[in-house]
Amino acid sequence: MRIYLSRPHMSGNEERRVAEAFASNFIAPLGPQLDAFEASVRDYLGADVHCVGLSSGSAALHLALRIAGVGPGDEVWISSMTFAGGIFPVNYLGASPRFFDLSPESWTVDTALLAKELAKAATENRLPKAIVPTDLYGQSADLDTLESLAAQYGVRLIVDSAESLGATYKNGRKAGTGGDAAILSFNGNKIITTSGGGMLVTRHKAWADEARFLATQARDPAPHYEHSTFGYNYRLSNICAAIGLGQMEVLDARVARRREIFARYKAALARPGIAFMPEPEGLHSTRWLTALTIDPSETGITREDIRLMLLEHQIESRPLWKPMHMQPLYAGAPYHGNGFDERLFANGLCLPSGSDMTDEQQDEVIERVSALLDKGR
Repeated sequence: MRIYLSRPHMSGNEERRVAEAFASNFIAPLGPQLDAFEASVRDYLGADVHCVGLSSGSAALHLALRIAGVGPGDEVWISSMTFAGGIFPVNYLGASPRFFDLSPESWTVDTALLAKELAKAATENRLPKAIVPTDLYGQSADLDTLESLAAQYGVRLIVDSAESLGATYKNGRKAGTGGDAAILSFNGNKIITTSGGGMLVTRHKAWADEARFLATQARDPAPHYEHSTFGYNYRLSNICAAIGLGQMEVLDARVARRREIFARYKAALARPGIAFMPEPEGLHSTRWLTALTIDPSETGITREDIRLMLLEHQIESRPLWKPMHMQPLYAGAPYHGNGFDERLFANGLCLPSGSDMTDEQQDEVIERVSALLDKGR
């Protein structure tokens, strides 16, 4: 049987929640299950925030950037190592990205580099309209420093927390509560899923109200269809929200299982030339995917050797995200860093990490990777 990288993992509660939606005939985009799902995420985050259920994480980022005032000619400063859906909304709005490298200590955006460039940009009157750091592979970015920098320079901060629902920053603060807004994703391969979907989380009630307005085709209050601006069909389906309600009941268990999978990989594969994504003190990552690097000069084996070998045995693995500044679409875009993210991409691999993976399946992955590494020495 194929071993997947990260597939949906149902708890058994989702079907009952969906049945309740069907029984009440709330099959339209809005309904009580969506209200309850938004409230469930808000209560889980345990902060004074507002949650707006949307059709995808990219939709959430699009709305957040628009509400932040991003438009043609503006710059958005963003982690280069991210998923394409975490950058495309910048293009939708006619703005331009400026990409930033990662910190080797956390594999999240290098805040020292960011601080240096913000200071320089301030003297040249070219500050960005917004900063978008990514909680890479389920690990929170440095919220304290990022929020301090955003306040110092008057720049909006929108945190891409698509991969980190269930993680904590320092002192128990939940990932997904940072900045002016954060975005969540419930795509099929995430910690929990609504089959497809996302959420905008913001401490600004006005932002949440505007997001709901824009996400429902920007319909003005009137008995007929009246529009003073354009909007989008971005709201999360009530049926999908019902799935999310069932998934929220097992979120912490799903995170615990993925962390257990990470720990087993780390213990079994530890050897010279193999390095796993670090976890700074005080942080608690979801370990959405187990991410590691392979140094071929020490192991005699490349990332691709391992990936292709696993693929031959119907085991799915994947290279780390290719940095956006290396993508043909963004050729020539400004990039700040020393290429740490490029090296991660060249040597990095994500191993199967789904919470429904059995110990026996993980043992097979470990045995096959170990055998290849032993052969390479």
